[in-house]
Amino acid sequence: MSRVSVEIENHIARVTLTRADKMNALDGDMIDAIIDAGESLIGNEDVRVVVLQGEGKAFCAGLDVMSFAAMAASDPEEIAMPRTHGDSNRFQQVAMVWQKVPVPVIAALKGVAFGGGFQLAMGADIRIAAPDTKLAIMEMKWGLIPDMGGMALLPSLARSDVIRKLTYTAQQITAEQAEAWGLVTELSDDPEAAAMELATEIAGKSPSAIRTAKRLIGYAEANAGDVAAVLLEESREQVGLIGKPHQVEVIGANLQKRAPVFK
Repeated sequence: MSRVSVEIENHIARVTLTRADKMNALDGDMIDAIIDAGESLIGNEDVRVVVLQGEGKAFCAGLDVMSFAAMAASDPEEIAMPRTHGDSNRFQQVAMVWQKVPVPVIAALKGVAFGGGFQLAMGADIRIAAPDTKLAIMEMKWGLIPDMGGMALLPSLARSDVIRKLTYTAQQITAEQAEAWGLVTELSDDPEAAAMELATEIAGKSPSAIRTAKRLIGYAEANAGDVAAVLLEESREQVGLIGKPHQVEVIGANLQKRAPVFK
């Protein structure tokens, strides 16, 4: 049975984890399915935005407990060290692939987002959570550290002391606290509906400008200490948009007070 479904309609890809009976916990098949789903969208020019969600009551409960037993019986170096997906190993790619998808990714969180599920959510551009969602960097509970991209993603979202506290304690926090600390973008009683509403708004914007914006924001985060490089990249990216068909269509639509139509 497939662990992930991908439905594309009106330029929005809805990616759903489909292991509701296990709170969408990550086993080997789920890990591969998430990676495959993300990689399938990287080159899809029809997709303008992605909504990432979990079937049933939870977003993702983290690594399946049975996977810990398999891990204990394996050579950890063989599991963790090979760079199977560019800079990432297989486990890290679960979260990092969504950074590589060239369009915005919105995660709709409910129930729980623990461990690997928490890191998966951090891979999205935007996180909308139900108020009663519980989140945790859970790895310390099992004598481990977060190793699914969390340490690459979290420093751009939260303060160092917050990351340290959550990592050291495996403490569960509410979505409200996560929002206050910058880990959740906003709260909604129906996060999936809110994510789709936001996705629809984004899908109506210039596709080339949206893709450029995501690329530029990623560049700025990666080069935060080099102001000159970021300013130059900002200018370079803008040159690639000015006067091009999508920008011309936006101007025409604004002047004619109509919705733009992008080819």
